[in-house]
Amino acid sequence: MSKKMRGNILLFITAFIWGCAFVAQRTGMEYIGPLTFNGIRSLIGGFTLLLFLLIRNKLQQKNRTDEINVGKKQTTKKYTLFCGCVCGICLFVGTTLQQIGMVYTTAGKAGFITAFYIILVPLFGIFLGKKIRPIVWLGVLLAMAGLYLLCVGEDFAVNKGDILVLLCSFAFTIHITFVDKVSQRIDGVVISCIQLFVCGLISLIGIVIFEEVNWKLVLQCSIPILYAGVLSCGVAYTLQIVAQKYTEPTVASMIMSLESVFALLSGMIILKESITPYEVLGCVIMFVAIILAQLPEKKEK
Repeated sequence: MSKKMRGNILLFITAFIWGCAFVAQRTGMEYIGPLTFNGIRSLIGGFTLLLFLLIRNKLQQKNRTDEINVGKKQTTKKYTLFCGCVCGICLFVGTTLQQIGMVYTTAGKAGFITAFYIILVPLFGIFLGKKIRPIVWLGVLLAMAGLYLLCVGEDFAVNKGDILVLLCSFAFTIHITFVDKVSQRIDGVVISCIQLFVCGLISLIGIVIFEEVNWKLVLQCSIPILYAGVLSCGVAYTLQIVAQKYTEPTVASMIMSLESVFALLSGMIILKESITPYEVLGCVIMFVAIILAQLPEKKEK
């Protein structure tokens, strides 16, 4: 098996883990508050990546190699910490809005609406002096039509949960855009580890102010929390870092956007969520828009 094929398979697994995580998030909300869920899962994910970093450093010392940092410029610890904090704040805002929104909407719809960040990222690029290709504008128009069918539907009523999840996609867009600007100077796994701890600590502050932790209920939803913490935050991100060394960025984005499809399917199969024909059409249109926006130019092909 070629390295490219291996990378694509790892990204496919990553999309599957992230898609099913929407079910875990919605299930966890039946027991505990959004800040409690996000805080615990972020800290679990942070400790998972910290363990990974310790193992990686030992292997690097043993083999005297550093595969992950090849070609990256040396940077200061203060700069790394700063970038990790910025990403952590964006992650906190995005995941909190998403978690609260999922109280009022389904896991499938949340998965598709969250995936709208793939359209927003190139739009935000305009402010950074990047040109937007015509096919991306077509993707934007299709995504807007898909979102209308998905969120509004035949009864022309917008769910407040849909709006909150849509707002979370803006937070994720800022997060992705910022990471894109600094990724060449920073170790991706390190910044992910920092951002998870920052997100977890801010969530803990919010818990003290707005929520009350019932540890019996936390234990009752331990499986969703562990899935979201270890697999979604820890394992999936690590798989993404490893896989993208062997996969083209455009192809990687297309494969990872499949998380929206897995979110819809897992919501229907596990949670028995229903979906109307309008919502099905909206999902299809949004998925087509996401794929169109990620297609490379002719010279890239």
